[in-house]
Amino acid sequence: MKLDQTDFNILLCLNYDAKQPTRQIAKKLNIPITTIHNRIKKLEQEKVITKYVPVLDYKKLGKYVYALVLIKTKYDLIEGKNKNQEDVAREIKHLPGVEEVCSVTGVIDLIVRVRQENIDQLNNFLIDKLRKISGVAETQTMIVLNSVWFW
Repeated sequence: MKLDQTDFNILLCLNYDAKQPTRQIAKKLNIPITTIHNRIKKLEQEKVITKYVPVLDYKKLGKYVYALVLIKTKYDLIEGKNKNQEDVAREIKHLPGVEEVCSVTGVIDLIVRVRQENIDQLNNFLIDKLRKISGVAETQTMIVLNSVWFW
């Protein structure tokens, strides 16, 4: 499917607020409601839009600490087994508070987005859970002070 500027504008509107009525998008873009509706349906059918997800207020959920953890993996383990970074990533994604695990290039192998209630909980997560996963060689944790959204 080839997208045109109208499709991109619709996607920008939905990315900002996926619950806004079709009528509101049509008014913003000065396009008929039926056109907006049909374009959205086509974007869904073509799997350009795969799902709609809420943007959560994590502070209201009690998750005050947001951190990025950079991980270097170790492929040859003491037990004589080999483990690649995808194996390590699959184990990490099941830990409580993990939102995303990204496999990346460079000196770091994985970046983990994690949210915890407080610093003590983050500390326990790092020491008692993350660093005990075989294949995790080194970690560096950065606490996010603020996020700037572009929509």
